[in-house]
Amino acid sequence: MLFNNKYREEIIEAVFEKTNFCFVVVNREGLITYLNKNYCDFIEVTLDDVLGKHVTDVIENTRMHIVAETGTEEIADLQYIKGNHMIANRIPLFAEGELVGAVGTVLYKDTEEWKKMNSHVKALLLEIENYQKKLRNPKGATYSLNDIVGSSIQINDIKEKIKKVSSGDASILLEGGSGTGKELFAHSIHHLSERSAKPFIKVNCAAIPVDLLESELFGYEGGAFTGAKKEGKKGKFQLADGGTLFLDEIGDMPLTAQVKILRALQEGEIEAVGTEKTQKIDVRIISATNQSIEELIKENRFREDLYYRINVISIKIPPLKERAEDIRVTAKFLLRKITQRTGKRVVSFSDAVMHFFMHYDWPGNVRELENVIESAVHLTNTEMIELEDLPDHMQQSLYITEDGMGLKEILSRAEKQALLHAIHKSNGDKIKAADLLGIGKSSFYEKIKKYDL
Repeated sequence: MLFNNKYREEIIEAVFEKTNFCFVVVNREGLITYLNKNYCDFIEVTLDDVLGKHVTDVIENTRMHIVAETGTEEIADLQYIKGNHMIANRIPLFAEGELVGAVGTVLYKDTEEWKKMNSHVKALLLEIENYQKKLRNPKGATYSLNDIVGSSIQINDIKEKIKKVSSGDASILLEGGSGTGKELFAHSIHHLSERSAKPFIKVNCAAIPVDLLESELFGYEGGAFTGAKKEGKKGKFQLADGGTLFLDEIGDMPLTAQVKILRALQEGEIEAVGTEKTQKIDVRIISATNQSIEELIKENRFREDLYYRINVISIKIPPLKERAEDIRVTAKFLLRKITQRTGKRVVSFSDAVMHFFMHYDWPGNVRELENVIESAVHLTNTEMIELEDLPDHMQQSLYITEDGMGLKEILSRAEKQALLHAIHKSNGDKIKAADLLGIGKSSFYEKIKKYDL
């Protein structure tokens, strides 16, 4: 049985008011004739306030007026509304063959679903559009998830976890050795969060003198102490208000400052040095440490209650030596980055160097790898980084004590034998020999000259 007109109002209410969609209807001039409650609630307006207004005055980045004018539908278009990337459909409305307006829908009414979708879309956009670095707020994050190089299972799992947790406000603790890239991950979380348009403020807890840490974190009133500016100074918490505060090396923070940070997280308020007046603040805390906080707690050097506050979500970043499959791609990425900056033409690493990289312990992790490559770029006289181009402090690591032969000598002998075998197999045709080894002609002749073959 077909529904008759007496159910018309119930059908309209079910479709437009009781679904997880936002609806807007405009006439041919782009004036709003209908906005359902979901949409009103999301953009914080009332229907009475917006009826008859031009849609561009009510909904940011809208194209409803264009569709109402051209009659061309737009399906699954990204629209940025109130800090979120939404999926919008815009359909022209015709009556008796004449264009009379347009109806628009926006997906994902649920706030948490919006946030998750928003983080996912941002991650995709960061991969294909790196323009945000050029437009970033001077106080914003510098790096994105796109800057974290690696394809190991561990790194991919961390990236996926970051996409899941970035949209919320939960405190995050990044744990990993020195040079593993904790700061890059912190920047990435801020980039994908709902706070990405607000400040990202970093505090290196290990670099600030103990007697200045409190005033650096919470600011001070004018005349609070000798040498204080008469107008006072904002602290890192005030500067990060609405955004993200990154507490690097939090394990080195003195207990006195830990007490005040705990209060800031519990009460959402801080107290500047030199005043008893409290100030409300809204910050998301991301912390990082290369120490075991559990051990610091046992030694009474870190408050257990603060630990539980900052460790709502824990992300452990593995050392480079535990994800050897990332070394090759990371080394090549860093080489491109360094040569672009220095202007020196160095295109690759010898097989011996890459073999050494894959088996070295990397106590300084990615930071050490970058420093080693930069040093080698400056030291090499060719387009290929060889073992002898590595910095002096690593030369000792090239050698092992096994039957009196060092690793460098073993690798050289293996390379020389491979060259001789390829030349023999190709009956002296050096171009074919280079093909057999999978190396370029110029690289092959460099090695022939090196070993005097």
